[in-house]
Amino acid sequence: KRKRLSTSVMYDSDESEDSDILVRKVSAKRRCIIDDDESSEKQQPDKTCPTENVSANRKQKVLAKLKELARKSAARRSCSSANYEDSNSEAEIEEEPLCQLPLTPSEGSETDSDSMKDFIVDNDDDDDDNDTEHVKRENQPHQKQPNPSNISRCDHYVHFKRIVKAFLINAIDDTFLSSLYDGTRQKKYAQDMLLSLHYLDNRFIQPRLENLICRSRWKDRYKERVDCYPDVRISLKSTKNMSCQACEMKKCCKFNVLLSGRLYNSRTMEVDDFMSDDKQVLKVGVVCANRTRVYHNLKHFKYKLYMGCSSAAELDGVEDEPVKDTVERLFSHLEESGWIQERYNDLEDYMEDADNFQEEK
Repeated sequence: KRKRLSTSVMYDSDESEDSDILVRKVSAKRRCIIDDDESSEKQQPDKTCPTENVSANRKQKVLAKLKELARKSAARRSCSSANYEDSNSEAEIEEEPLCQLPLTPSEGSETDSDSMKDFIVDNDDDDDDNDTEHVKRENQPHQKQPNPSNISRCDHYVHFKRIVKAFLINAIDDTFLSSLYDGTRQKKYAQDMLLSLHYLDNRFIQPRLENLICRSRWKDRYKERVDCYPDVRISLKSTKNMSCQACEMKKCCKFNVLLSGRLYNSRTMEVDDFMSDDKQVLKVGVVCANRTRVYHNLKHFKYKLYMGCSSAAELDGVEDEPVKDTVERLFSHLEESGWIQERYNDLEDYMEDADNFQEEK
């Protein structure tokens, strides 16, 4: 019989009743302990341990080796040489792994652990692999890894100046922005500009627009109108009790929202001349009028910035000059005059208005 017990006594029968030797009472760690009764002459396979991949003959060899080790251990203790270790036998046992039981820190003691070395087969290879993986995990945090949240470490104003340069280039070569977005341009300066354009859209503008919309009761039709027209004028008119044309709720509406301008592509800034003179006049309440102003300023800021860069390029009047030199000269002029800083301040004001508007009712 083989039983898995917290403590067990092992006897070795050498074909005579007088040769029974009490081996030692030990605490089970992670292996199965053998209790060889006098009446049993034939070893039975272990039914409690999962030994699916070990053949019956291999089990018998392991059991025979364990019995041999038990006799040697008993002889060592009888000769007061408990510290002697049979390393050759241990090496042979390690070639035949036994089933492993869960080991808890509270089981056994250091003395018991030493006495069980001859009976427990440790899977050293697995331990080494685990240690190696643990060391790798410890070292991984020290390695550089891309962080999606840090799309760029440079200052916000540096992003903004890159965008101004990209708009100046596109004002001279109207295919520049489209070639950025379709991946045609792969040089570092172009990739930096594309990164900054994404930064402006995804970090500055779009999250605030979504917050403004999700806290409002605007109808989709009104939002689409505000998105399509780049120009807006909000004026105070006579008060009228009616349904607000933004949220369609009964209110005292006293503001007219005049929407106009040509439809444009928000990436390439290409303008659609279809119905370029179309205008929309909508009467709204005070809250919807204020929300329209904040939303529209942020939504169409990039287009207004591009139009300013385009106007600067048109007023330059210098011909037969390389595009790079023209862009550098125009950019230096706009920076020295304070125009770029003013536009950046406008962007910060619009973002602050959007953040503060969330608390309004």
